[in-house]
Amino acid sequence: MISERVRSLLSYKTETTPARLKLSSNELSIELPDFVKKRIAEEVSKASFNRYPDPEARALKEALALRFGLKEENLLLGNGSDELIYYLSVSIGEFDRGILYPVPTFSMYGISAQMLGRERVEVRLREDFDIDLEESLRIARERKPVLAYFAYPNNPTGNCFSEDSIRALRSERLFTVVDEAYYHYSGKSFIEEALKREDTLVLRTLSKIGMAGLRVGFMVGKEEIIKELNKIRLPFNVTMPSQVIAYLMLTEFYQIIEEEVEKVIRERERLYRELSRMETLQVYPSEANFILFKSLHLPADLLHKRLAEEGVLVRNFSYMIPDCLRVSIGRAWENDLFLETLHKVL
Repeated sequence: MISERVRSLLSYKTETTPARLKLSSNELSIELPDFVKKRIAEEVSKASFNRYPDPEARALKEALALRFGLKEENLLLGNGSDELIYYLSVSIGEFDRGILYPVPTFSMYGISAQMLGRERVEVRLREDFDIDLEESLRIARERKPVLAYFAYPNNPTGNCFSEDSIRALRSERLFTVVDEAYYHYSGKSFIEEALKREDTLVLRTLSKIGMAGLRVGFMVGKEEIIKELNKIRLPFNVTMPSQVIAYLMLTEFYQIIEEEVEKVIRERERLYRELSRMETLQVYPSEANFILFKSLHLPADLLHKRLAEEGVLVRNFSYMIPDCLRVSIGRAWENDLFLETLHKVL
């Protein structure tokens, strides 16, 4: 019999409508040079697919540690950040204690809590999309959650929360997870604190820097905490091709990733300026690789539909934030086509 916990769940929503231009999933729009593809093919062809991958992904872990100035014992790898969020929701505190997170935010925090039967302690963000600290403290003291998630920058709003607010909530005996999926576009991090404290962890992913298809996420924290969490990691959770390709991208071709990230940051500022000129939109500043905007006259559902009919797919967040859509930052020509189509539809 399927449990009521599962029956009550809503599936994670993604935009899967076919489109000539897909700017809905915050992927890095990149076309790898042929010599990179050839090198990847060479290494993948050497893999013994009849054998299990390295269960500890040691080579990849070493590459991540060197790339981001960490120690291997401070890392736990996952099949994307989603798997690591699930591990944390399973491991931190007992199931009769809730999980706090501000809303709107990444939906997997709430989904992982609900699937485990844990109380979802949701606190609405302020109108400027920052943490409502007074209300958050009141609710935390009243309902006594034990774990808190903060997307930093936040998805789908694009802003980084106040560091002082995160720290103030952590002081309420909340084990604090700072999800830095979009770190490369903000440059802001809690990693130094995660390496020193037993109540703080940082999540990162390779999905937003050109490797979404590999599903490689990683957790950063004190060695003692990582060692305990590793006990519940599923065996062989990072596939052999993912280990091989991610290792190559981090060691031999990372300069390409860095150059593409810089292009996205420049395009983000340009796209923000262009969208801000449209009187029928309200545009929100972003420190991520996407921009949230509000349609002031045309209903967001209709605007989303019309854009899709023109072959341009963005993410409809009107179910979470009234009349808001989110567009991922693409290459210059993709952003131009998006702007051209948006003008046409409006």
